Amino acid sequence: MNRLKEMKILIDLGHPAHIHYFKNLIWQMSEKGHEFCLVARDKEVLHQLLNHYQFPFVSRGKGSRSFAGKILYLIKADRIIYREARKFNPDLFLSFASTYAAHVSRLMRKKHIAVDDTEHAKFELMMYPPFTDVILNPVCFSKKFSEKQLFFDGYIELSYLHPRYFSPSADRVRSYGISPGEKYFIVRFVSWSASHDIGQRGLDMATKQHLVRKLEKAGRVLISAESALPPELEKFRIKINPADLHHLIYYSSLYIGEGATTASEAIILGTPAIYINTLDAGTIREQVTKYGLVSLRDAGTLMEQLDIQLLPGAKEKARETSGKIIREKIDVTAFLVWFVENYPESEIIMRKNPDYQYRFK
Repeated sequence: MNRLKEMKILIDLGHPAHIHYFKNLIWQMSEKGHEFCLVARDKEVLHQLLNHYQFPFVSRGKGSRSFAGKILYLIKADRIIYREARKFNPDLFLSFASTYAAHVSRLMRKKHIAVDDTEHAKFELMMYPPFTDVILNPVCFSKKFSEKQLFFDGYIELSYLHPRYFSPSADRVRSYGISPGEKYFIVRFVSWSASHDIGQRGLDMATKQHLVRKLEKAGRVLISAESALPPELEKFRIKINPADLHHLIYYSSLYIGEGATTASEAIILGTPAIYINTLDAGTIREQVTKYGLVSLRDAGTLMEQLDIQLLPGAKEKARETSGKIIREKIDVTAFLVWFVENYPESEIIMRKNPDYQYRFK
């Protein structure tokens, strides 16, 4: 197959997870002579991660929680990306479901490849597909809404947690005063400020306090939270370098939280996980059915599930399940590198023969 010439690719990043999704692709393709322009929202620790990985980037500023503010930000972000794209002159736009990259790619008459695994992001699903050329979804993605969709047999988290790209470091865990053999639990509470969080909820404060008191009796509790906590819980908060989070998850005995991405990460890394959220997703449903993730809509059976996950052998079973995931799913980064480098021929190949992707295992 004749690969395309070295390309210039603009990637828009809207969330800290997005740089994890694309970092290995950027490193691999940069070594082959491709050039990248990164534009990043000022969202949580995204800029911190970009600086950690020494990726140059342009900020598109903070978003907004109000509807009017989101519309104004849409205009602002489109203008910033358009300005940078005019200077960079990309051959291709790449993003994780970015409305802004989609808009600007259409303005510049360039192709936009979007990756997306979030069915409940209703606003984004209305805004970016009309201006996008191909949409890459996991096979477990439950919404079939466009002829532009192509499906890959993997989880987007495998783009950075596959053993080819992630090696757990006991030293990084020790740097937090934690022994890798110690029994500790990671608890994550989200801020509920994303557009797809409107009308959704997780645990109430009383349940959070009950949960932490119960866990404290079994081991050390580490809370990662996006918002304020009462003093009773604040003492458990841990300030984690975001580049170290996956090492801490790998060695932990259990993950419990409202964050779907972190729950999926835990299952892939071989850590038992309980996800508590009214939001659902195809990835979550498949991991419940096939790989042992516990997913709860409310706290009704939380304590019973907690007792099960704290039983001896739960961690060992989760490690075995992690190996099964790696054997059954494709190497998502290898697939994406091939797809982007060879686009649009790669799209034609995948539509004719979806099993071609299994070359990337």
